[in-house]
Amino acid sequence: MTEEILINESATETRVAKVENGVVQELYIERANKKGLVGNIYRGKVVRVLPGMQAAFIDIGLEKAAFIHANELYPSQDKQAGVVDKTEDSVPNSQISINDLVREGEEIIVQVVKDMIGSKGARLTSQLSIPSRYFVYLPNSNRVGVSQRIEEEAERERLKKITSDYVANNQEIRGGFIVRTAAESVSEEELNRDLEFLLRLWTFVENLIASSSGVGVLFEGLPLLIRTIRDLSSDSIERIRIDSENSYTEILEFARQFVPTMVDRISHYKSDRPVFDLYGIEEEIQKALNRKVLLKSGGYLVIDQTEAMTTIDVNTGAFVGKRNLGETIFKTNLEAAHAIARQLRLRNLGGIIIIDFIDMETEDHRRQVLRAFEKMLEKDYAKTSVTGVSELGLVEMSRKRSSDSIEHQLCETCPTCDGRGSIKTAETICYEIFREILRSARTYEAQTILVIASQSVVDCLLDEESATVADISELVKRTIKFQVESMYSQEQFDVVLL
Repeated sequence: MTEEILINESATETRVAKVENGVVQELYIERANKKGLVGNIYRGKVVRVLPGMQAAFIDIGLEKAAFIHANELYPSQDKQAGVVDKTEDSVPNSQISINDLVREGEEIIVQVVKDMIGSKGARLTSQLSIPSRYFVYLPNSNRVGVSQRIEEEAERERLKKITSDYVANNQEIRGGFIVRTAAESVSEEELNRDLEFLLRLWTFVENLIASSSGVGVLFEGLPLLIRTIRDLSSDSIERIRIDSENSYTEILEFARQFVPTMVDRISHYKSDRPVFDLYGIEEEIQKALNRKVLLKSGGYLVIDQTEAMTTIDVNTGAFVGKRNLGETIFKTNLEAAHAIARQLRLRNLGGIIIIDFIDMETEDHRRQVLRAFEKMLEKDYAKTSVTGVSELGLVEMSRKRSSDSIEHQLCETCPTCDGRGSIKTAETICYEIFREILRSARTYEAQTILVIASQSVVDCLLDEESATVADISELVKRTIKFQVESMYSQEQFDVVLL
């Protein structure tokens, strides 16, 4: 399998696409005026404590107050210096009341773990973490852990020993580490260099915390351009192509220092043809905004995002199969399982996800589809959890969400339907107009009634509903006139008494 990363950089935004075998699998977008907050460290002030929810709202200098749960707070935190008493490994105690952890008006050092999404403020934690290429440094913990995605036990033990030995040989280290997936098969020398870099970075952050005062950002995470090299580059990536010369120089310098194995694979894309046109990525972005996803067999998916969850419905569509109905449904569901796993990554869908596969008669078919789906999810960078098939035949799962989906990043609520996804028919609006005419005629004196509405509604009034208009005009004993307003949506109208 060939993999490459394409980076489109401009003054207004950075776009990154991960491509596997010529098909885009993941998309990341960061705009200059709306950079993600995840990883940023702030000094915040508690503005409201909610004992019933075991949570608090924190002012960190953004337009919306951020949210923190009691489980994300430490019981013994120095609010001024951000230092934690780690005598018992600083494990948060979910049994302690939020009132015992924070008080309104107090300052607290926090880190963003989830961006602002819709009307919800950012989600916070006081359990700070600083990631690098191969490790995540946890200043408030004394433990060493290894990514679950590293499955080979011998390799897990090797990595844990290297990390533990480094900590043991450096008594001044206060904190724990998580070994990231990228550390697999990496030499001890290179891992130690990464550990040294992390500790230098944390010292820098500590100094910022100690010397700062007042609400505001203390430390900002790396931009998308650099995070791409840190997190996405691996031995399986054959090429990284970037179309900006300045950013190419910046990314090359970072790679030489922290990911030297990737230096020869990074290239400056100089062609007149836009880099995102290489694999039809612009078209894929447009498709990622559609509800309907066509499958090669003729079936299709319908994906709907709501405030509470995302639902995905699988349909056979034009696919009729060659054998029998059961086999047709099974093949459609198998293809859908692969497509859904890709769409979750491509669209960056998160939270609760409900998948309605087509009902299958045999238990073996259901098991194979679920196994295929879980296998595809193993490629996902985000943490996923599949609970199995419910009594209603639905697959329930969750996918960790730390930032907006592609749709929420690129789109806004439709001003015509106000996010409903549908609008009232012209006929419905006509009947609303009739009721308003009768209501106004009973209340006010006027010789003429002027109806101002959209073209489609006026056409309906003068055509299909013309007889009703005549009857109402005779009933209220007034002349009814119509005026088209091109700026009105189909649901907008005014009834004016003249």
